[in-house]
Amino acid sequence: MSIGNSPEDDRPSFTEDDRPSVGRALQEARIDAGLTVDEVSTATRVRIPIVHAIEQDDFSRCGGDVYARGHIRTIARAVGIDPAPLIERFDAEHGGRPAPTPAAPLFEAERIRPEPRRPNWTAAMVAAIVAVIGFVGFTLFKGDDQGTKNPVAEGTPTAQSGKPSPDKPTPTKPGDQKPDPGNSAIAGAPKGKVTVLITADEGRSWISAKDHNGRLMFDGLLEQGQSKSFTDKQRIDLVVGDAGAIKLFVNGKEVKDDFKPGQVERLSYTKGDNGADPEVG
Repeated sequence: MSIGNSPEDDRPSFTEDDRPSVGRALQEARIDAGLTVDEVSTATRVRIPIVHAIEQDDFSRCGGDVYARGHIRTIARAVGIDPAPLIERFDAEHGGRPAPTPAAPLFEAERIRPEPRRPNWTAAMVAAIVAVIGFVGFTLFKGDDQGTKNPVAEGTPTAQSGKPSPDKPTPTKPGDQKPDPGNSAIAGAPKGKVTVLITADEGRSWISAKDHNGRLMFDGLLEQGQSKSFTDKQRIDLVVGDAGAIKLFVNGKEVKDDFKPGQVERLSYTKGDNGADPEVG
C-alpha cells in the first residue's frame, strides 16, 4: 500500500474510545479534511515519517516535548482544528509543560545542513579599534602640522586659545550611536519584494529561512544581539526555534505577536504583509 495516497485508507478502525488521543484526533481531522500525509507534510514542512509517528502517538522523533507541541500546533492548524485542547491533552499525558528548552540542541530532526562557521568577531573588533585610534591620531597630527606651517601675519587677530574652530567637526567613534533595528528594517525594505529582519533580542535562537522556491537561505544560530535579514521577490518561509527570544520585522514593520520562550514557530511572509499575523505554512 502506498503511503499517503488516499485519506480514506488511513482512517482508524477504533470505535470504543469516545475521547481520541492526540495522534488519533489529528489523523481523523486530516482524513475529514480530505488530506493525505504527503499533503500535510508539504503544507507544514514537518517530514512525512514524523507526521506518521505523531498520528500513532509516538512523539520520540520530535526532538523533545517543546518541539512536539510545535508539531501538534502546526498540524492541527493545517487540518483545520483547534490545537489548544490537543496541547492540554499532551501536557496531561507527559507530565505538564516543562521549563523552556535552551536553543542550542534544538531541532536536530529538522536540520538540513551543518551549522556554518561563525565569523571571528574578536578579530573584527580589534581591527575596528585600531582603525579608530589611527584615524584620531592622524587627525590630531594633521591639525598640529597645519598650526606650524601657517603662522599668523602681523596685525591679524589671533584666535582665542581653548576654543575649537567652528568649521572643524569633532571626530566621532563608530559605535557611539547604536542603530535601531526597526529603523534599519524600514529603510532597507525594497518595494516590490518581501524583506524579513530577525534580531536575537532576548537570547540566542536557531533560525531556518527558505525562499519561495524552497531554497535554503540560512540555517543556524543567532547569538544574542545578532541580526539577520532576508529578501525575496515573492515569499520567505521561516522556522524559529526559540520565538520568544527574537524581534521580527516584516517589510519594515515590527510583527507584534506573543511568542513564548522556547516556542517553535513556522512562519511565512509575502511582499504584501505589513507586520500583521503571518501566514501559517
